[in-house]
Amino acid sequence: MGRDDLYITAPSFFRCPISLDVMESPVSLCTGVTYDRSSIQRWLDGGNNTCPATMQVLHSKDFVPNHTLERLIRIWSNSSRTRPDSEFRFSSLTPSQVLSLVDEISDTDSPETHLQCLLKVLCFASESAGNTKFLAENNGFVLMLIEKMTHNVLTNFESVEAAVKILHLILKSQCDRGKLQTLFLKTGKYDSISAMARIWKHGRSDMRVAIATIIEAIASDGESKIAVLENEELLSELLKGLNSDAESHEIDASLSCLISISTPKRNKMKIVRAGAVEQLGRLLARPNCNAESSLKLLEMLSGCSEGRMAISEDPNCVTRVVQKLLKVSNNANQHAVALIWSLCYLFRDDRASETVVKSNGLTKLLLMMQSNCSPAVKQMCGDLLRAFRVNSKSCLSSYDTKTTHIMPF
Repeated sequence: MGRDDLYITAPSFFRCPISLDVMESPVSLCTGVTYDRSSIQRWLDGGNNTCPATMQVLHSKDFVPNHTLERLIRIWSNSSRTRPDSEFRFSSLTPSQVLSLVDEISDTDSPETHLQCLLKVLCFASESAGNTKFLAENNGFVLMLIEKMTHNVLTNFESVEAAVKILHLILKSQCDRGKLQTLFLKTGKYDSISAMARIWKHGRSDMRVAIATIIEAIASDGESKIAVLENEELLSELLKGLNSDAESHEIDASLSCLISISTPKRNKMKIVRAGAVEQLGRLLARPNCNAESSLKLLEMLSGCSEGRMAISEDPNCVTRVVQKLLKVSNNANQHAVALIWSLCYLFRDDRASETVVKSNGLTKLLLMMQSNCSPAVKQMCGDLLRAFRVNSKSCLSSYDTKTTHIMPF
């Protein structure tokens, strides 16, 4: 597929970030970025170990074929070579033509027709924010997407992927999320949640990120948050997203989603019982983990007795929390101190207190008090130091010089 006939009209996401040609065999790296197979293979064969677009170091050089995008490019290519009056040209769809495509989806039972129409609409949505807003304002179309996502998981997964991608674009356009929640409830919230669990389980990494965004959008109140975790399979899949071999953007999406739905106490208990504390402890041991979100979720889970018990009983969790103090960000420091304060000051857990002392946590708390932290953090550090009856002079005299690289925030 040459540049000459497709360069001007091809949507930007059809082109390889390396060659800028329309991709013939799109494949996705572990970072989630898609390239043409031949271009990325040459890059990797040249001894490079980073993603060309993001410059992230690749923990795996394997790539996965992006069949949905490949099919979309093929349909677009065939369409662009026909006369404009015989078939829609992807590069010049009008809102009225898009509405005709929506009607065509509703009027036929053909899975192939559904897929081709959804792919064309996906291309339309990807072209501009105005196009996405137009789709978001069409309640009938959004409801149809939700129904496709909910009821076609087992029969037409490619159409489901296209529907999820369009919904993801709609959410990124800052649409009315309350309206989206109402439309989801029309399809039956338990059916749609079960469908999202299956999509997460069988879909690619980019699908999981999209599903996490959709879950956060519809779980906007206590009742809907509880309904989401009624599905044990979905909770299991969200926790699998924290595994060390998961992609970094998938881990970020899983953490964000779990934080969003962990507000109700009932959900905290479920997340803890499903093994989240152990997963988060392992995640904090990774050098490039999302420590800020991991610490925030641990702090939220400490809001129930099961969470505090699991954190204190884990042989590594509290140690790794202390290790992150003064090494990540102000927000991370606040979450870590609040967690330690809850365990050691508010609930006086002896096991957690002993671990903090052994991990040189008292010195870090004293340094935190002397740093540019918030008044609330200073207050919690003061409470903890008084609880431990720390003498500041003796504490600083035992400060390990190996950690002098730590700069207070």
